[in-house]
Amino acid sequence: MLPSEPKIFHGRDSELADILKLFRQGTPRITVLGAGGMGKTSLARIVVHHEEITTKYHANRFFVTCDTASSKPELAGLIGAHLGMKRGKDLSRAVLQHFSSSPPSLLILDNLETVWEPAKSREDIEEFLSLLTDLPSLALMITMRGAERPAKVQWTRPFLPPIQPLTQDAARRMFLDIADDKHSLQEVDQVLALTDNMPLSISLLAHLVDVEGCPEILSRWETEKTSLISEGYDRRSNLELSISLSLSSPRLASIPQSQDLLALLSMLPDGLSDVELKQTKFPIKDILGCKAALLRTALAYTDDHKRLKVLVPIREYMGRLFPPTNQMIQPLLGHFHELLKSFMAAFGMRSGIDSIDRITSNYTNIQNILQNSLHREYQNVADVIYCTCDFNRFSLRIGHGATTLLQDITTLLPSLEDHRLKAYLIAELVQSRDNHPIFHTESLIVEALNQFKYFDDPDLEGMFSVQYLCNRLKKMFASCLPHLFRSLLCMEVSQYFHSLTAWPDCPLLGTGK
Repeated sequence: MLPSEPKIFHGRDSELADILKLFRQGTPRITVLGAGGMGKTSLARIVVHHEEITTKYHANRFFVTCDTASSKPELAGLIGAHLGMKRGKDLSRAVLQHFSSSPPSLLILDNLETVWEPAKSREDIEEFLSLLTDLPSLALMITMRGAERPAKVQWTRPFLPPIQPLTQDAARRMFLDIADDKHSLQEVDQVLALTDNMPLSISLLAHLVDVEGCPEILSRWETEKTSLISEGYDRRSNLELSISLSLSSPRLASIPQSQDLLALLSMLPDGLSDVELKQTKFPIKDILGCKAALLRTALAYTDDHKRLKVLVPIREYMGRLFPPTNQMIQPLLGHFHELLKSFMAAFGMRSGIDSIDRITSNYTNIQNILQNSLHREYQNVADVIYCTCDFNRFSLRIGHGATTLLQDITTLLPSLEDHRLKAYLIAELVQSRDNHPIFHTESLIVEALNQFKYFDDPDLEGMFSVQYLCNRLKKMFASCLPHLFRSLLCMEVSQYFHSLTAWPDCPLLGTGK
């Protein structure tokens, strides 16, 4: 009744070595934790078929899938079925007696979170696990989605950390084992970028690529997102089902606003630091409790810089089905705008330099928030435009060039009724014209100058006046300089000045200035 050994398995050598080391030390009690779709079951299947494990436990290896159990009696019944027992009301005692009188045995409980997570059954399950681990000859290994171990058990140390996405090299090898090696490395990496190297996502996309090819799958992802790989019937063949099981976790349901935080994080590839979680006035009562719930269920993780992040497949799923509300976005937009304004106010000073790191660590976050706000019915579009202009100014000053968001807000120009906002936006467009060529620059400047009839801002008006003068001079010199250079090359200085005064159409002389 053992499951088959995985035929395609890459990138878990370190985890496998750690598990085998624990088995060599005695009779271990091991937890394999991680997000849904990360390959916990595959790792457990590799372990149960490993030569060292086969030699040590022979026929006394049991692999029980716990998906269908919802209580301790049902879990004991599943284990009893693998032991060849007849059905009964509660086989817990019989299972314990069997293992207590058996030679050294290994029991693997796969997907134990199904029966452990509900509060009504958790205490009974933990008590049953405790009794199992009291048996000196029984090695116990469980797999659970999340990052939290059941209580009442003396789990063997050192604990295994929750398993992480595959390395890029292992992800490529897994992909190419499924989809053949007829695809370019660049195409493969483009597809892998959609998976964040999550094994389940890699497997599902690789099988599609094997049939349709990389270009077609990349094109379909633009519109279908995670639904593209969600046609299977269970959590191992359907990514969205796997994610939805994590979302329905009682641990998450116990803190309802956890999903609101997850929805917001789905828009933030750069994640959020603890400082940002605390400083930003989100409409969430227990923001750190929500963070803890997401970490316990492995729907989020903290990177090497201690920033709370979400894997790409989960981000795409949440963004498509459960996008964040304006009430969640607005405080973060305000926080980012305050950072940008403080940078501009202190530009060139030490405090301005310090704020660069804070903004740069959220660079893609700010882009996504602004992009999203421009394409949804946002309550205050003026805030978005002002923030976009300031973000563009920051981007130019740190050498990243003008942001493409300018192209989006340019379309809003004709409909703006706020005169100050209109002038502010035109100012940013004109100053960024080298990065984004603007037709009719002079007419835009004239339009901006007309706005100052309705409000008073000498600094901004002065900037436009200088821009207007520079634009006029540029046009003027563009028409006359070719003639001047030809004269300088062909004549002596005296002859040049003689020809210049004899040139009635010279713009410099014709204006009388």
